[in-house]
Amino acid sequence: MLVWLLLVGLLLAYTNGANDNFKGVATLYGSGTMSYRRALGWATWTTFAGSCAAVLLSGGLVKAFSGKGLVPDSVTQHSAFLLVVGLGAALTVLLATSSGLPISTTHALTGALVGAGLVAAGSVNFGKLGQLFFLPLAVSPVCSFLLASILYPAFRTLRTSLGIERAMCLCVDRGRVELVDVRPDGTGVLRTTGMALTIGQMQTCVQRYSGRVFGIDSQRLLDQLHVVSAGAVSMARGMNDTPKIAALLVAAKGLGLSLSGAMVAVAIAMGIGGLLNARRVAMTMSYRITSMNHGQGLTANVVTALLVVLASRFALPVSTTHVSCGSLFGIGTASAGARWPMIRNIVLSWVITLPLAGLLAAGFAWLLRV
Repeated sequence: MLVWLLLVGLLLAYTNGANDNFKGVATLYGSGTMSYRRALGWATWTTFAGSCAAVLLSGGLVKAFSGKGLVPDSVTQHSAFLLVVGLGAALTVLLATSSGLPISTTHALTGALVGAGLVAAGSVNFGKLGQLFFLPLAVSPVCSFLLASILYPAFRTLRTSLGIERAMCLCVDRGRVELVDVRPDGTGVLRTTGMALTIGQMQTCVQRYSGRVFGIDSQRLLDQLHVVSAGAVSMARGMNDTPKIAALLVAAKGLGLSLSGAMVAVAIAMGIGGLLNARRVAMTMSYRITSMNHGQGLTANVVTALLVVLASRFALPVSTTHVSCGSLFGIGTASAGARWPMIRNIVLSWVITLPLAGLLAAGFAWLLRV
């Protein structure tokens, strides 16, 4: 039983990495700042760093997700109970990942704890469930949505006040003739509008910013801040998610795993899952929620990192998925680029996650007579 529990815990960590690891860097890929491979590599290293930091900063989440206080302590000490919780959550996340839908491992674990607890103990502490689990999970995406909706227009106003302009691509229709004056430096200028033109390949055509801030090229500064913010999101996700999964392994006394040992094992499995199976969710997060430029991606990351770090510090079990998607929903709304059919599907998957994980865990608990 202990061996199976260890394998299921690592499977849950693997599926978490496949579904979650790319979420921190999705804005880098979606805005054209980084290639898929480079963004995934950055996500892997910074998530691992967050997992290591969780040993010192996120111990409260280990206690919260061991099930203590939610179901009787005598139940949470059984390896079979922990096994069915891990199975219910892992299969739920695996199904979502295969569909390319970004869901919450936190949500799946909560549902699995409830489902297994109802079968094993006959009841759960619904007061604690609402206060410590449902409330943060419900409020966090709303907070990130509102904060991103407010911050993006504010950052855009700041950009224009600093004289930083957006450089746009121009697609020329062969059926039309535009008069172009060529400057000595080789730059073309449209005679009708005075717009300056440079020539490049279509695949490299991305929105960029022109101008300088404190003598530094604005695009270079923005790219560096964007990369740092994506790393901060991934690190915050590692801090918040690793202890939740490690809780299953630490609670099983027979495994003899220390807190640090469990978190390192979880971090490695998460990294492997992200490297091997992140692409489907990556495409959804990067392109199918909203179109985004560098500034919008930076704003979304700042909001996500801020809220997740605060939640980890105060042991609030928020979902990085809900926070990061909520910030992208807010950016899409503020920029009028939101793709609402996909947003609807994602929100629907969030609604289904908890009961599905609960039913799966309850079914496993019934089969194993937990």
